[in-house]
Amino acid sequence: MKYTTRQKAILLLSDGTIFHGKSIGISGTTFGEVCFNTGMTGYQEIFTDPSYFGQIMVATNPHIGNYGVNEKEVESDSIKISGLVCKNFSFNYSRPDASESLEDYFKKQNLICISDVDTRALVSYIRDNGAMNAVISTDGKSIEELKALLADVPDMKGLELASKVSTKAPYFYGDENAKYKISALDLGIKENILRNFAKRDCYIKVFPFDSTYSDLAEFNPDGFFLSNGPGDPEPLEGAIQVAKEILANEKPLFGICLGHQVIGLANGISTFKMFNGHRGINHPVMNTISGKGEITSQNHGFAVNREELEKHPDFEITHLHINDGTVAGMRMKNKNCFSVQYHPEASPGPHDSSYLFDEFIERIQR
Repeated sequence: MKYTTRQKAILLLSDGTIFHGKSIGISGTTFGEVCFNTGMTGYQEIFTDPSYFGQIMVATNPHIGNYGVNEKEVESDSIKISGLVCKNFSFNYSRPDASESLEDYFKKQNLICISDVDTRALVSYIRDNGAMNAVISTDGKSIEELKALLADVPDMKGLELASKVSTKAPYFYGDENAKYKISALDLGIKENILRNFAKRDCYIKVFPFDSTYSDLAEFNPDGFFLSNGPGDPEPLEGAIQVAKEILANEKPLFGICLGHQVIGLANGISTFKMFNGHRGINHPVMNTISGKGEITSQNHGFAVNREELEKHPDFEITHLHINDGTVAGMRMKNKNCFSVQYHPEASPGPHDSSYLFDEFIERIQR
């Protein structure tokens, strides 16, 4: 009965394309850049990943909600996506250690979701036409009204979003008696990154996105970390300046995703908005140093300019995305600095790239 009495809902893309479906969660209207993730599992980690702030997520896996929600499997304190689009939504779940249904979780977190959408057709359309702004509406607004509202939503290009998800005050993570101390600049940090540092005997102090180098250095860390996060890296002038000062002071520096892009910008290497971006847990990467392939978790809509990176005398490419040849990792020849465009802390996986955390510890020990 619940299925047959659900409200109708629509997904309207900025080019006027419309997809119809049914409402899940709360009723209302939500806006964001529509994108898709190809992961077959890990939906709760995706929904709570701060890097997805401002985006409407399309799940390519046809079944969402079938294993419920576990309160321990989160990457932040709340859902960060703007909305969800899926094919088949499971109101019932069969996982023994789930704490509640995904539907109840959505209602508590005030998430707007549309199901019963032809997601194969939608993803195919996005692949052909690129990521674009969209609106999900379940409250009966007219198409013309939604088009007018959607026209006022800013493009992701040029949009600074780290301030929307970063911590408001510094905090500590891990054992204060740990062997190593790390200062982390929170641009939208995932909790599993902190877990990976902590289990490698690190005590981390996490700083707000607008902190200065002096703020981070006052902790007297053994190394510095620039986190992942949402939005365009170019407006992050403060973070770019922090990266410059870390490098000028010859300190070990590791960056993931948005942090990787910030390191590039700090060295005069530009970034660009991708046509679709990479979002999934099965992206193949080639380690150009070892010659080995890695299956990686990725979530980014911007990338570092490969041509400029190859011409830069102080950098070398360490990882390349096998599908399209974009830069997936880099390191500096004259500084103790390296970074990757993907997620070595991936939860629930894959774990091919977790060695990068060990490499950072090794660099700290130099």
